[in-house]
Amino acid sequence: MTGSPTTPSATEAARAAGAAVRSRQILDAAARLMENRGSESVSMQALAQEAGVSVGLIYRYFGGKDEVLLAVIVDVLNAFAADVPPAMEAAGDDPVRRLAAAFEAYCRVIDRYRHAAVLTYRESNALSAEGREKIKRLEVTTSEPLREAVRDGVAAGLLETDDADLVAYNLLLLAHSWALKHWYFERTLTLEQYIAAQRALVLRAVVPTERRAEYADLLGA
Repeated sequence: MTGSPTTPSATEAARAAGAAVRSRQILDAAARLMENRGSESVSMQALAQEAGVSVGLIYRYFGGKDEVLLAVIVDVLNAFAADVPPAMEAAGDDPVRRLAAAFEAYCRVIDRYRHAAVLTYRESNALSAEGREKIKRLEVTTSEPLREAVRDGVAAGLLETDDADLVAYNLLLLAHSWALKHWYFERTLTLEQYIAAQRALVLRAVVPTERRAEYADLLGA
């Protein structure tokens, strides 16, 4: 009598889920420790203790501490790739609202990965040349939805700018600032208030005066 055809796939799914949980434990622990101590000062034993796993288990997923650091940074960029496009799609076809939705999604990813986002700025020079190039490529790729929305807005006469790339990176930097200066902003602003204030600040600079009434909810008007 043969076993159930669903058993192997169910077992594999359970193993994959368990691996994902353990990997997440390691990455979250690495982000916390490396932000506080610097990657050079974090031993694999300390990382294992913080993550609540064995050193051997870490080596099962990563070749060493450099790979862990790279994985922490890539994790943030992968979250952008996963979260931003669906948020833009949910906003509909209007380029301005798609841009606003993209910025909000970036900010929410940054909030979720605050330690890792700070680590990106502090420790990226500790990566190998190959690792740094990988990060640069992913950053360009994951910021493309912002540039696309700006270009579409300009083409539709809804935005005014000669440099879509500059607008996109200004928004990206503002999203990262929530992590970099969180110690300051959290005193007076919630995440939602921060998103609304920064979004309005940028959109007021690029939405033509005659179109602002259409976006009063985004401009804070």
